[in-house]
Amino acid sequence: MKLTNLLQALFTYKQLGDGNPDILTIESDSRAVTDGSLFVCIPGFTVDGHDYAELAVQKGAAALVSEKELNVSVPVILVSDAHRALAEMANHYYQNPTKSFSLIGVTGTNGKTTVSHLIERIHRNEGQKTGLIGTINMKIGDEEYETKNTTPEPLLLQKQFARMRDKQVDSAVMEVSSHALTLGRVRGCDYDVAVFTNLTQDHLDYHGTMEEYRLAKGLLFSQLGNTYDTGRKKVAVLNADDEATDKYEMMTSAHILKYGIDQEADIKAHDISFSANGTRFRLTTLQEEHEVKLMLTGKFSVYNALAAISACLASGLPLDRILKSLEEIEGVPGRFELVDEGQGFPVIVDYAHTPDSLENVLLTVKDMAKGKVFAVVGCGGDRDRTKRPLMAKIASKIADIAVLTSDNPRSEDPERILDDMVEGIEGDYTRITDRAAAIQYAIEQANDGDVVLIAGKGHETYQIVGDNVLDFDDRIQARQAIKEKKS
Repeated sequence: MKLTNLLQALFTYKQLGDGNPDILTIESDSRAVTDGSLFVCIPGFTVDGHDYAELAVQKGAAALVSEKELNVSVPVILVSDAHRALAEMANHYYQNPTKSFSLIGVTGTNGKTTVSHLIERIHRNEGQKTGLIGTINMKIGDEEYETKNTTPEPLLLQKQFARMRDKQVDSAVMEVSSHALTLGRVRGCDYDVAVFTNLTQDHLDYHGTMEEYRLAKGLLFSQLGNTYDTGRKKVAVLNADDEATDKYEMMTSAHILKYGIDQEADIKAHDISFSANGTRFRLTTLQEEHEVKLMLTGKFSVYNALAAISACLASGLPLDRILKSLEEIEGVPGRFELVDEGQGFPVIVDYAHTPDSLENVLLTVKDMAKGKVFAVVGCGGDRDRTKRPLMAKIASKIADIAVLTSDNPRSEDPERILDDMVEGIEGDYTRITDRAAAIQYAIEQANDGDVVLIAGKGHETYQIVGDNVLDFDDRIQARQAIKEKKS
């Protein structure tokens, strides 16, 4: 694509230097620049892309996009906002890929991964070729790829959407983080359905206040568009039981579909009952009523199921087929995942890393337990410190024994993180900084009828300590501890 063609994506810019080179790739990482690349200088949190402009030219960049004038030998496209320009150009370069298939976005504090996987599985069972982008991985059909962020940067995101289009994907579902929304990563994505799960405390180290966090999530719904196209309806799927829904309903022009348990809703669950084998409830819609049986357990699983049902209805799938698929799903990796090595007590690994999600999971575990509940809990470093005592308070209040330990300490001293957690303690606890030792301790102490919950990391297969990313999987650690206990 010629540079002048690519620049049609921008509304305001100034070109410094002559030339109209062929643009073979767009890059925002100087390490990926090759002959014919357009290098976009992104000012980041830790590094500034402008500092790598000359290096990019030396590596073959044909032109640069910059927020300031640069003394280089190739054309410089001067813009006021490089992040926005990157999203606009990436979308144009890959020819608006999300207009070629149905796109569903899922946002909220908790449940995004589970809801996304449920939606994708239901669409796939309907014979559709599906795409999935989220915390665990990215999928196109049966092919799986690793992801670094819950929501990728706009350049990678549009590239992957183009790959989905070229592989003839019918529908795609993706998790949309608050960071991605505020940083403009999803600008240009043509969503058909936007799903809201819930809003509870998280990421205040980034957003500062709950109000700013709420507004960030709301961007997904305000970006659904302002027209009514009967051929391609835009639908906001909202949790009627969450007070943020009133704000999001006001922020969007899209059609509204509400789900819930306690408040009035279009899609509602009644008469909920839990057992060791799963969950049952009566589902009512504006037109139908069904008995539903899930292999998933807990009230949070009912909310996740309702969100997925609503999103699939918004996509035009028949309710009876949606429920048939939903009842066949056993679970999602790292979400209330059972580690079973024949021991006489359940060991559960869950991604719960916010106060609300930890409380929900622990209450479910408490109902299951015939004996004691052991909760292995940590908090990440370089993240919101205010939630640390809250996490410890919930763990010690609901569990019989809270085992405080490391999560991903990153650059922080793990002992300082645990000091912050201890301030919230309201019950019995044990402090074991080494996470493997903490998991082993909880499993060694548990007897038949007890339950061990290992919370915080879920599907993650690493632990970040300083600048090192170490191999670490709660599920593997738990299996080893169980085998050692049995031997």
